[in-house]
Amino acid sequence: MSLADTVARVPPLLAHHVLLAFSALALGVALSLPLAIWSSRRPALAAAALGVASFVQTIPALALLALFFPLLLALGLPALGFLPALLALTLYALLPILRNGVAGLRGLDPAVLEAADAVGMTRGQKLRLVEAPLAAPVVIAGIRTAAVWTIGAATLSTTVGSPSLGDLIFAGLQTQNWSLVVAGSLSAAALALAADAAFGAIERGIAKRRRRWWIGGLVALAAGLALATAPLWRHPVRRPVVIGAKNFSEQYILARLIGDRLTRAGYTVEYRDGLGSAVIFDALASGTVDVYVDYAGTLWTNQMRRGDVANREAMLRAIGDWTARERQVRLLGPLGFENAYAFAMRGDTAAARGIRTLDDLAAASPTLALGSDLEFLERPEWRAVQAAYPFRFRSATPYSPTFMYRALQGGAADVVTAFSSDGRIAADRLTVLADTRHALPRYDALLLVAPGQAHDPRFTAALAPLVGNIPVEAMREANYLVDRDTAKRTPEEAARWLASRLGSKE
Repeated sequence: MSLADTVARVPPLLAHHVLLAFSALALGVALSLPLAIWSSRRPALAAAALGVASFVQTIPALALLALFFPLLLALGLPALGFLPALLALTLYALLPILRNGVAGLRGLDPAVLEAADAVGMTRGQKLRLVEAPLAAPVVIAGIRTAAVWTIGAATLSTTVGSPSLGDLIFAGLQTQNWSLVVAGSLSAAALALAADAAFGAIERGIAKRRRRWWIGGLVALAAGLALATAPLWRHPVRRPVVIGAKNFSEQYILARLIGDRLTRAGYTVEYRDGLGSAVIFDALASGTVDVYVDYAGTLWTNQMRRGDVANREAMLRAIGDWTARERQVRLLGPLGFENAYAFAMRGDTAAARGIRTLDDLAAASPTLALGSDLEFLERPEWRAVQAAYPFRFRSATPYSPTFMYRALQGGAADVVTAFSSDGRIAADRLTVLADTRHALPRYDALLLVAPGQAHDPRFTAALAPLVGNIPVEAMREANYLVDRDTAKRTPEEAARWLASRLGSKE
């Protein structure tokens, strides 16, 4: 991807990032200030409120974002996108504003407050004319801190489907496109510094009673917000089709392949990348995502809670029936290749130790370190494999898929849970170990369509030529175009290459 292409992706994501971060900040201010006023007069309430706000800060931002997904889903509210990100970031913004508000009001000179009482001020007048102006610099300092925290944490909203500068960072890390990582990181840092400077001017202006300073800071802040969110002012005539993708290269490529076909069919598309397996299927069923590619084994174990291993035809038929009956999701069909979990080792290591099957691996496992993707160790498939084979690995460490393979090459891992359609298996000369006890189910790539699009003939006709038309060899090569260390291609370029390979078969 050229520098111009990278830069072109920043403005719309910056607009979404600013809207999300400052909406959360505004909501945090609206909640914190009244609570700070009440807490400053009631020590017991202050202890409870600050304790809860402090506890929220101990929860990792990524976990806090994820926790809102099942909660909102249970309440029948949008569980993916802006709302869960807004609520999580609002909670993150509470502590510095609340703490500074309470400290600012409690730290006022008692003589000043007694003088206000002596001239007959009501409680409301005293708050408005004396307490608030004197405590304002301390409160603004808390808002300033909250703004920086919120802008930084907003990059994680990508994981719950809310566009942000984190889209660039997550995609860049996964595809090793460091220009995306740099663009996203620098943009987020610049935004945080600009917000800090604006709030700093407001804080100093109020503290020094310099009206022009704090008014200038407010004007600069308002102008910056208006300019940054300008790409959102023009609303599309109709809602775009949302294409979901999980957090590895193959998913990015397939999403762009789907998006290209839908764009040529006249649809406006947008992408929600970096979603987890549980999140993305529920997002599809709720209509937040319109289409994505999942894998038979993932649906079989995670969604259907099946522990048995069926043959391919029976498995696909059962999945299609279940998705339609239980979630009104349409299985358009398998794409023609399988991306199965497979345990792999460096070829020279496997040969030297005589390891060819998972039984051999189990016997050697006490001396070996396992590397997995971010999900596998918590998935039912891992429990099924452990039940079938007596693994006792020296250590088991989850990695982003890209870094999992790097850990294997660098010696940090001796065996990894590879993906059978990954081009790095052949490129890195890895040995795939045979699953002789058939503990792992099949992982045919399946094209799934949301209830709202399931019966749109134009929509399904645009995607139907992909069904059964992507051989595993082509998918491996497309994946390797993105994953290789030299002459790397972007997911968009790999999708175009894959489309050209399929053109003669449509």
